[in-house]
Amino acid sequence: MRLAYDPTRARHATDPKEFGRVAVLLGGDSSEREISLLSGNAVLAALGRRGVEAVAFDPGERPLSELIEQRFDRVWIALHGAGGEDGTVQGALEYLGIPYTGSGVAGSATAMDKLRTKRLAQAIGVASPDAVELRGPQDFELALERLRLPLIVKPATQGSSVGMTKVESAEALAAAYAAAAAVDRSVFAEPWITGGEYTVALLQGNALPSIRIEAPQGFYDYQAKYFREDTRYLCPSGLSRPAEQHLRSLALAAMEAVGAEGWGRADFMMDAAGRALLLEVNTVPGMTRHSLVPMAARAAGIDFDELVWRVLETSFVRFPGTSPGSSHAHGRDVEAEHA
Repeated sequence: MRLAYDPTRARHATDPKEFGRVAVLLGGDSSEREISLLSGNAVLAALGRRGVEAVAFDPGERPLSELIEQRFDRVWIALHGAGGEDGTVQGALEYLGIPYTGSGVAGSATAMDKLRTKRLAQAIGVASPDAVELRGPQDFELALERLRLPLIVKPATQGSSVGMTKVESAEALAAAYAAAAAVDRSVFAEPWITGGEYTVALLQGNALPSIRIEAPQGFYDYQAKYFREDTRYLCPSGLSRPAEQHLRSLALAAMEAVGAEGWGRADFMMDAAGRALLLEVNTVPGMTRHSLVPMAARAAGIDFDELVWRVLETSFVRFPGTSPGSSHAHGRDVEAEHA
């Protein structure tokens, strides 16, 4: 059994039956489980309103093999962080032969690694902040000398600002490193950039209007992203038309550089010279009431339910194939039924 891939099969659906039976993967066991549950339940409700037969499925509580037993035709991945956004669940679904939304194994794994994303983006001319990888206390002096204070310490493969710390003194660097290393084996430091924070949502090969984020304490952390009511989001962002187009082109280039596809989000900081610096690419962005992709979609005239539908359409490029020596694919051929 295998999952075949053909980007030319991308299309728009007009009938919810074209999707067949859909499992919304939510929860999981990463540090972002709480947000994944919020995202997944919002997605589930939207699919239900559009007439899609969708069921919640928490891989943190049930084995993925049950997707086969319950004859799901495709999966809407609403898992954030390790296990759901890093190529792991994508690889399992490839093995099971079940189509899924968003990026494939390689694109998911690459984008999840902020250091690798940074290097690939820089290689194609997309600027990103300087960085020093921290493998232990032996790298602290280099980080302080090269990046200067203040700086920010980050886990390389965590999302939602989990494990990030702003460092304003040399003495605070060890604790910041320990906090990041507690959740990730790969840790790095970047200079603290004082400037505008922007994000660009990406959907089916198009960049949506950018959003400027104004966090109340100058740091768009976990609380500011999901729970604070005083974080400001400006969409339109206030950029000039040429600057807006440039930022969107950078976002699309970064997405392509890491091999991400279908949908996602690219985050940037503007430095003192007004240069956009890529921070990261997210392949399964949040879909909560505070989330940025739904906000950008609204600005483009796409309501939440339509956004969820269009993300589900990204699963059409993957379809059940046949194993060597096998005469049939897993499940029913939903697309053939509606061809």
